[in-house]
Amino acid sequence: MDLDAFFCSVEELKDPSLIGKPFAVGGSPDGRGVVSTCSYAARKYGVHSAMPTGQALRLCPELLLVHGHYSEYTHYSQRVMDILHQISPLVEVVSIDEAFVDISDLPQSSGLIARQIQQQILTETGLPCSIGAATSKLIAKIATDAGKSESRTGRAPSAIKVVPPGKEQEFLAPLPAQAIWGVGPKMAARLKEVGIEQIKDIQELSLAELKTLLGNNAAGYLHDASQGIDPSPVVVEHGIKSISQETTFGEDIIDVRELEKTLHWLTEKVARRLREKQLCGNTVRVKIRLKDFSTYTRQARLDTPTDVESIILQHSLDLFHGFHKAGQQIRLLGVGVTGLGESWHQMGLWESKTEKEIRLHAAMDTLQQRFGKQSIQRGKTKHGRS
Repeated sequence: MDLDAFFCSVEELKDPSLIGKPFAVGGSPDGRGVVSTCSYAARKYGVHSAMPTGQALRLCPELLLVHGHYSEYTHYSQRVMDILHQISPLVEVVSIDEAFVDISDLPQSSGLIARQIQQQILTETGLPCSIGAATSKLIAKIATDAGKSESRTGRAPSAIKVVPPGKEQEFLAPLPAQAIWGVGPKMAARLKEVGIEQIKDIQELSLAELKTLLGNNAAGYLHDASQGIDPSPVVVEHGIKSISQETTFGEDIIDVRELEKTLHWLTEKVARRLREKQLCGNTVRVKIRLKDFSTYTRQARLDTPTDVESIILQHSLDLFHGFHKAGQQIRLLGVGVTGLGESWHQMGLWESKTEKEIRLHAAMDTLQQRFGKQSIQRGKTKHGRS
């Protein structure tokens, strides 16, 4: 299930005068704004998500820019996911506007269930959605995308595409190789170099031939995917998988000290949220986006799970400096901790520096909870250290 132009659909509910007009939810063209999503009327001009707002306005001068109401999006998303949970308890939420639903135990046909879901979401929330139904997550996802791409009305597609059991290869054959989940522009270009443009071209090759062309890892996945084989189950997640914080700069940053200060601020936010949720993590991750929008992640596995700010910061700085080159212009920085579990600390017989920090943060958290987060802050030396 994929909500059609979700943010824009919510904005049309709030302001019906937007219906049928080319508009986008996104940032100002005067700064570094990008399009979060755009209406289907705007897409006819070539506007798409992640496009710089200035470029979108050049393609469509009459494009209306709407300030996003993100709390509303979260509210509507939860309402939709609640409807899906009424259909089946096996719901895997992929993003704020997309989810897989396992209906294999239900007696009705997948087409009937898809229409029921679509109608219930529209009736109860006013939001249009598109649905792909198939024997696997991979084919269901591709079917959803294929159904949406067939719509040329300039309105929400509200598509339903059902791929019957046994028809997976026939459905996939005429589609471009890039339709396979995980085949991005680079892989698609590499496949095109060896004469592979449609999924049927992959279907005609043996696994051994694919391995010769692409190597073992990519070959195995593409061979199975082209045949419609995807054994991955719908995963119902309980609990938080990671805690992260990131920031996009108003201007690209070159100054290393400024970037280090930002990492310190991000780490402080992440560590506080870990403590609030009484969680520790065993992996520290840094996200870096450069001026050209290329995005990189670096991570380090810890010997012992932690929520200690200084430990997370040190690993974040090490990861950053291991990647960073002089003169690089940084657009975005992020810090995250994954591999979460219940918070615990093994105290030694003599109090260590880390144990003192744990006690310090516990005291600070207590004061901030009672008097507000600005009531007490870490002091900084003239060198910027805490």
